[in-house]
Amino acid sequence: MSNDFTLSAEVRSDYGKGASRRLRKTNKFPGIIYGGGGNPTPLTLDHNEIINNLQTEAFFSQILTVNVDGTSEKAIIKDIQRHPFKQRILHMDFLRVRMDEAISVRVPIHYLNEEACVGVKTEGGALNKIENDVGISCLPGALPEYIEVDVIDLKLGESLHLSDITLPEGVTSTDYAEGDEDHDRAIITVFQPRAAVEEDEDTEGEEGTDDSDAPKEDSGDSNEGGDDS
Repeated sequence: MSNDFTLSAEVRSDYGKGASRRLRKTNKFPGIIYGGGGNPTPLTLDHNEIINNLQTEAFFSQILTVNVDGTSEKAIIKDIQRHPFKQRILHMDFLRVRMDEAISVRVPIHYLNEEACVGVKTEGGALNKIENDVGISCLPGALPEYIEVDVIDLKLGESLHLSDITLPEGVTSTDYAEGDEDHDRAIITVFQPRAAVEEDEDTEGEEGTDDSDAPKEDSGDSNEGGDDS
């Protein structure tokens, strides 16, 4: 893991909507940490600290250190409740982790060589990213920050699937089991942009149009020789 996230929290003693509103007026908000063989513990979290960390992609998928009144606990984010339109966090759930027990999380997919992709660079296609993350299971110490997928050889009309992802040692997919073709969905594809298709159709139409202004060939039936009588 390339990032080390440490959060400060306090044990929350007052509950209810009124208490939560009072917290938010002081730029704090409620949360909870549970699992890992411990009791659920209601938390008070600092809003600015969380918002700053949310700007980092790895924050969502990495092991965090949560200092609760001086006691450090290892955890991952399980849920974030956000305000419908304000940049405000309303509540967060953390799941404790044990370093000797596997965890299941979703991690981002980083696509490599997008501009150099054969279907894009030489065939005029565009990439459609169907999946931006993938579900995995591993021990906390083996948790990757992201998964890399190279698309350089992908041609127009082709796709990469879950089965094409190469996972690090000790990491397994929770989205796809080897041989389970029914769940081997596409994660990225190269398609022909609509504008390019319409341009091709317009070009074909112009090539097949009859030019009515072209001179007509003489059929030889005109009576240029004068009156027969």
